[in-house]
Amino acid sequence: MGERGFLGVAGFASLCALAFVAYLARYVLSKPQGNETMAHLSKLVQQGAAAFLKREYTYVGAFVAAIMIFFVAVGAVKPDLDIDWRTAVAFLFGAVASALAGILGMTIATRANSRTAAAAQSGGVKSALDVAVSGGAVMGMGVVGIALLGLIIVYVMFDGNPTVVNGYAMGASLLALFGRSGGGIFTKGADMGADLVGKVEAGIPEDDPRNPAVIADNVGDNVGDVAGMGSDIFESYCGAMIATIAIASTMAIAQIGALAPQLEEAPARAALMFLPLALASIGLLASITGIMVVRLLCAQRPALALRSGTVAAPLLFIVAAWFVIDALGIEGTTLESEPSCSIRRAPCVHSARAARSW
Repeated sequence: MGERGFLGVAGFASLCALAFVAYLARYVLSKPQGNETMAHLSKLVQQGAAAFLKREYTYVGAFVAAIMIFFVAVGAVKPDLDIDWRTAVAFLFGAVASALAGILGMTIATRANSRTAAAAQSGGVKSALDVAVSGGAVMGMGVVGIALLGLIIVYVMFDGNPTVVNGYAMGASLLALFGRSGGGIFTKGADMGADLVGKVEAGIPEDDPRNPAVIADNVGDNVGDVAGMGSDIFESYCGAMIATIAIASTMAIAQIGALAPQLEEAPARAALMFLPLALASIGLLASITGIMVVRLLCAQRPALALRSGTVAAPLLFIVAAWFVIDALGIEGTTLESEPSCSIRRAPCVHSARAARSW
């Protein structure tokens, strides 16, 4: 299988994740919101979270534009650095994709809150767990699905240039910085304000909705712990894959021969570059399976459902990863003092020279 085939498999897995996200979102939104008071309070949190993200991303957008201009200027002054308008475009892709993942997760989370409470009121813990897991899975699967699909698009657009593709991770990192710190500071300020003004001065019980700071605290929890955390995970997820691809693309011939002794240089390098995407694709499918296990078993024993889903997903991933690595011809042999002669393209002495040239 060539490079395009590898990317096609990863793209298919990311589309499966996004299709699963659409199914879960529709399922959550089909549930009742509860009584009029519950729906009203949920609406207040939704409006506050949307207003916060709109203001935050407005300011972040200015930083994104400034950094893009900087990348273009660097490319004009130092064209040999390979940092130019292409890096700026990849940077924009990463920032926009991270923002979309955060907005998607927060939109469903703020709507799943009242629906989870209503499900607990009418059907107990089992019904509430079903709605809660489905709502939370929208954030998790949305992050990895959008991240992987965006990475593939950038990779194809710029022919896998590692310097350019790294701009995608940089854009995600910027959004993660603002999302985590901004949301965390907001929710902590609202929490402290609610306690000081509500409980100390006004004598209102903790988490009483009559205190506006309680609503603000819930807004902060959503923008910080959902949208902010989602952006943070998005950045880590992309950074790990891009770093591995960059290492594989610049790896010495002798090292490639040690890791994939049965393959020639070009197929071996392509297999190593595809490996992080392959493992990410397996992780997507294993996670979907784990979520479905929880949803199927939660109607019987909620604790068993959570344990079963938590165990099933990594076990499935480990088994599938072994088969995929074996199918790619990667053996993971340790590189010893002597350069490997197993790449059939060149004899040992040529491999050693090529390794020294890197």
